[in-house]
Amino acid sequence: MSLHPTAVVAPEAVVPASCFVGPFCTIGPEVVLGEDCRLISHVVVDGRTRIGARNVIYPFTSIGVPPQDLKYAGEPTETVVGDDNTIRESVTISRGTVGGGGVTRLGSKCLLMTCAHIGHDCQVGSHCILANAATLAGHVIIEDYVTLGAFCPVHQHCIVGKYAFVGGGTIVTKDVLPFSLTASRRENKAFGINKIGLARRGFSPQRLQTLQKAFRLLLTSKMNTTQALEKLRSMDGDDVALLTAFIGRSERGIIK
Repeated sequence: MSLHPTAVVAPEAVVPASCFVGPFCTIGPEVVLGEDCRLISHVVVDGRTRIGARNVIYPFTSIGVPPQDLKYAGEPTETVVGDDNTIRESVTISRGTVGGGGVTRLGSKCLLMTCAHIGHDCQVGSHCILANAATLAGHVIIEDYVTLGAFCPVHQHCIVGKYAFVGGGTIVTKDVLPFSLTASRRENKAFGINKIGLARRGFSPQRLQTLQKAFRLLLTSKMNTTQALEKLRSMDGDDVALLTAFIGRSERGIIK
């Protein structure tokens, strides 16, 4: 392996020969890295942490550090990171807690921009983008293909649905609808579907049209959420079924 002489790697750590560990990095004894990872410099990886292949981790990032939870008493909890992620400067990812399931998880092919934070017991899917200083409190679920804008704090136990786009500076205190474009203008609102983002992900015009119809029923009709759900359940399509299932299991309420 390419190991800078100033790096400190515990003898028990598993670091493949294909990895690059730059200046002043610290890797703890229970860390397992995948093939072809690059730790640029000043990276701290600690705790029971498993990181997949081909991840690029930039300076002053900390992964697997103890959670910012006063109840944590050193229990052997974990951090799991997938493959092909780009983790930029000063990102922090805390390990899990016993009360939250014990694992903080990040999927694959995500981009975490500068100063993003993933709190304890969060579950972040794949193909997600967390822009600069987007912060997840504990127990947050971010589903696949989500984009969080800069300076977005997400409250504990919130869920951000699949393919959602959350505008910069939005304070998320309720669940964010899948497929939605949600932003804050004095108050948080869902402004319809994330049409451009969904098209870039390969959604056909027919799928987009169906989702637009569903969102009109949910957001702009005079029906309340319960009435709109009854109408949505009569519509065809997997996307609408995913949307209705998400609303049905929401515990914190949804942003409309």
